[in-house]
Amino acid sequence: MRVGLGYDAHRLVAGRPLILGGVEIPHALGLLGHSDADVLTHAIGDALLGAVGAGDLGTHFPDKDPAYKNISSLILLQRIMEIVRDRGFTPQNVDATIVAQEPRLAPHIPAMQANLAPILGLTPAEVNVKATTTELMGFAGRGEGMAAYAVVLVTKT
Repeated sequence: MRVGLGYDAHRLVAGRPLILGGVEIPHALGLLGHSDADVLTHAIGDALLGAVGAGDLGTHFPDKDPAYKNISSLILLQRIMEIVRDRGFTPQNVDATIVAQEPRLAPHIPAMQANLAPILGLTPAEVNVKATTTELMGFAGRGEGMAAYAVVLVTKT
């Protein structure tokens, strides 16, 4: 068994869709990034890469490469899963937390789990997604950005 930890954060800006776990969430602001800036999917991807000793998201999908401009992070996660499988590992579960002051994310979590689970080869129940605020503290609390943390457990196949 191996464990990986992932973290990602992006600024909130006008004129971008808010995508989390592959779900477009109605909000006045979206996350700024080279790809769709899906902090949840990025954190899970980084956790998977870390668990199998394969570096990080930026190593595999550099933000200077035009091939990744506005790409869905679900596609990046599919490619990460190819790396995980090629290294002989299988995810067993994911536990992730999105840090955002607003909007309210709880109603969207089942759809996020439904998007992520098949890519990871897991059931939605094995992809635990939570959301929390920072009680108005820090960049997330001021509505300047969002972050996500993820932990994954993988086993050798």
